Amino acid sequence: MIFDFVKNAGEKMMSFFNNDHSNEQKAQKITEFVGKMGFDVNNFSVKVDDDQAQVCGEACDQATKERTIVAVGNVEGIAKVEDMLTVTAVEQAPAPVFYTVKSGDTLSKISKNYYGDPMQYNTIFEANKPMLADPNKIYPGQTLRIPGGSTPTVA
Repeated sequence: MIFDFVKNAGEKMMSFFNNDHSNEQKAQKITEFVGKMGFDVNNFSVKVDDDQAQVCGEACDQATKERTIVAVGNVEGIAKVEDMLTVTAVEQAPAPVFYTVKSGDTLSKISKNYYGDPMQYNTIFEANKPMLADPNKIYPGQTLRIPGGSTPTVA
C-alpha cells in the first residue's frame, strides 16, 4: 500500500533533501531518523527513489507500523511511502486513519472532528509520539495517525 504525504512539509533533515545526495544516502538518513524514534521494528530498511520511500521490516504491532510510516512520510522531501512492513503480533485492528494538518488546526479541533470530543486530543498526541513532543506544536502539511478514527463527525 502506498501512502501520500506533503512533500515540502515535515522533519527538516538539515536541508538534506535539498542537496545533491544519492538515494542511498537519503535512505540512510531516514533510517537513522526512525531509529532515534525507538520504534520496535526488526530488520528495518528504507529504499528511496526521488520523493518516494519504501519501508520494510517487522513491526511488533499495528500501532508501531503506522507510527513508522508516519515518521518516514513526515520527512521533508518524501511525498509517498510504500508500506512493505509486516506485523508480528496478530491483532484485529481497524484500518489506519491518517490526517493531514491544515492551517488553523489544533489537536483539540481534530479530536472534535474524529471523536466528537475536543478533550480526546491526548489520544492523538499519544499516538504520534515521539514525533510530537508538544500537543500545541503541529504544523500544516504534517500527517498524523488517528487511532480508532473513522469518518470525521464534523465537516
